[in-house]
Amino acid sequence: MASIRKEFTVAVPASQVWDALRDFANVHRRLAAGFVVDSVAEEDGAVRRITFANGMQARERLVTRDEAGMRLVYTAEGGRTTHYNAAVQVIEEAGGRSRFVWLVDLLPDALAPAIDGMMNTGAKAMQAQLEMPATGVA
Repeated sequence: MASIRKEFTVAVPASQVWDALRDFANVHRRLAAGFVVDSVAEEDGAVRRITFANGMQARERLVTRDEAGMRLVYTAEGGRTTHYNAAVQVIEEAGGRSRFVWLVDLLPDALAPAIDGMMNTGAKAMQAQLEMPATGVA
């Protein structure tokens, strides 16, 4: 099973980053604008159907929203993967900064390079949006 990890630090308090991350249905507005261009909530917000900037679509199901641990877990359903599980966590750091950790486990392994590339693009978009004054998470 392929495992991919992306991690970055932002100059934003963890509570503000978590506020954007926990808003599962609005990832395209609050967290990854430009990378995710649309998100439609289904099943009372437990599922989101997202469209990426490259036109690819995915159906993602929320598994866990851990408020105390500022951790969100979701899985992708359908598509080319036979298994896809993601965990995202916000960790408070000194000086009002936050560390953002995004982990994905997937099968088949052959899809890892494509997913890794998308995650690189997504991490850059999230970092930029989270640090954007007024229009970011604040």
